[in-house]
Amino acid sequence: MTEERQMKPAMTPGQRIRIWAMGAVAFLVMLYLLRSVLLPFVAGMAIAYFLDPLADRLERAGLSRILATAIITLFFFSLFGALLFLLIPVLEQQVVTFVQRLPGYVATLNERARPLLHEFYSHLSPAEVEKLQSSVGAYAGTAVGWVVEVGKGVLTGGIAILSILSLLFITPVVTFYLLRDWDHMVDTIDGWLPRHRAETIRGELKTIDRTLAGFVRGQATVCLTLAVFYGAGLTLTGLDLGLMIGIGTGLGAFVPYVGMLIGLIASMGLAIAQGAELHLIGGVGVVFIIGNILEGNILTPKLVGDRVGLHPVWIIFSLLAGGALFGFVGILLAVPAAAVIGVVVRFTLNNYLTSSLYHGGET
Repeated sequence: MTEERQMKPAMTPGQRIRIWAMGAVAFLVMLYLLRSVLLPFVAGMAIAYFLDPLADRLERAGLSRILATAIITLFFFSLFGALLFLLIPVLEQQVVTFVQRLPGYVATLNERARPLLHEFYSHLSPAEVEKLQSSVGAYAGTAVGWVVEVGKGVLTGGIAILSILSLLFITPVVTFYLLRDWDHMVDTIDGWLPRHRAETIRGELKTIDRTLAGFVRGQATVCLTLAVFYGAGLTLTGLDLGLMIGIGTGLGAFVPYVGMLIGLIASMGLAIAQGAELHLIGGVGVVFIIGNILEGNILTPKLVGDRVGLHPVWIIFSLLAGGALFGFVGILLAVPAAAVIGVVVRFTLNNYLTSSLYHGGET
């Protein structure tokens, strides 16, 4: 039996590539088919990955892994629940107030925009005005339809009522078990690596881990800090929905530049609708200027750094693609997938640049 095993011919590189490609395709198909039930598991894995360094630190301090995991999980979800308990009533009140004042905002904006539109249309011929209005209507309809479809895909793909309940009750359990067994799972996966490529794969996995740790853990801390700052700052300026817009702006900073721009536009538009008072508009501007300085010069350099290697455009594309394909689960998986693809592409490109395929047979 041993001789037969030794006589068995080794697999060619092409055969290995086909097997890995088939495995990757099978994994993606399974992920797509199970996307409706994966939300609590993906969320639990993300939280466990985020908290693993803290568990390792407590373990080095003398606590058992189980005790460290129990303390961290209990503290994390208790803090999260307390924040929801405190924020939801305030946000609900702001939404109710906003809905009540919405007709007045619309009337104010319409009154302020009418002279500008009249002046703009006065420089156009009737045919040009009609063409412009039809074009704007068509593009607006397309944009609204796209937003509705993306939102529908995200909601139906991950945040149905059943998914919300599973997120609340299953995610803490998944987080606890994954965090408890994290090091054991890493060692097990390491034992599955092809022996002749183990060191190379370990090196690339460490690069992926550095990328994720730098972006996910660092950027998450940046987002939470900015959410507190913008929420408090916009509320103090007297902006309606200031807390909601501020929290959304801070959390939206996970997508580079996009969150801040959307928050600024929404805040300025709401400030104008509230009456366009100078102190309100000036206060909103000061909050965003300080927030931008805080993010660009203090938080991001210290917490994220320049070693991440994820281009903002690549992150935005991965988030949109993940949301369109897999719903909310895809959004959670987008950045890890972008990091993995980025590292694999750079590794492949480096090998190509040192190969005979690039040099034309030269060594």
